[in-house]
Amino acid sequence: MTRLEALEKIAAQVQQGEVVFPSSMAITLKIRRLLNDPDGHLAATTDLVTIEPLLSARVVAMANSAAYRRSDTAITDVATAVARIGLRSVQTLVHALIVRQLAGAPKDPRAQALLRQLWEHTANVASLARMLARRVTHVDPETALFTGLIHDVGSFYLLSRAAEFPALLDADRADGEEALEIEVHRRVVRTLDVPAPVVEALEVVWQGYVSSPPVTLADTVALAKELAPVASPMERLGGNAEFASIDMVVGEETLTDILRASSDEVDSISRALLF
Repeated sequence: MTRLEALEKIAAQVQQGEVVFPSSMAITLKIRRLLNDPDGHLAATTDLVTIEPLLSARVVAMANSAAYRRSDTAITDVATAVARIGLRSVQTLVHALIVRQLAGAPKDPRAQALLRQLWEHTANVASLARMLARRVTHVDPETALFTGLIHDVGSFYLLSRAAEFPALLDADRADGEEALEIEVHRRVVRTLDVPAPVVEALEVVWQGYVSSPPVTLADTVALAKELAPVASPMERLGGNAEFASIDMVVGEETLTDILRASSDEVDSISRALLF
């Protein structure tokens, strides 16, 4: 079976609603449902976060990142970390863990290598999107962070199917694959109940369109994807591996100057997201 044939089969399955998540995601999905309770509060959120050790570690790491740090004193407990970053950021980290867990724990060394690169790419896109939202496009930074985290969610799902369809790990690409991959992205996002405005932005990102100057949520994430120093290993062209090779005048600054001035913030968020 070729990679194209594998994608055709998987796309047909997801179109029929057959999106199967790994059992390892069960606790994280439960946490997400509870966090979405409109009557939730920080104390209950702290209790939920402590259920999942990986999530606890990332919440504390995020609170200590340059983007959220308010003093030189490091935060070492979940309760204080949750209070610092807020409920929305915790929810975003839960979705980050869901995306990371979506691929499961592949045994094939090739799949493991692809997963590491894909997650590093995702973390870079998310952190860049948050910064660009604050400094360039002026859309909501937390929404940009969330959208960056899930922009390549279908690729994680495809990696979870690689044991069944080894051809998915092949480097060669055939015509017609991109449309099938977008369909997988679309169906997985729908299964995860992603808000409609984010889905609309993702549709533009998946098509690879970036307007100039960038102004929308879609522009923010698409530009972050182009600027990411680590390319997605699951795309035919792999994105732009030359960090900051794109430049434009944004207000009174150039994009290169903004990237340089924000490098600590971007790096700290990226590191906090690396589960």
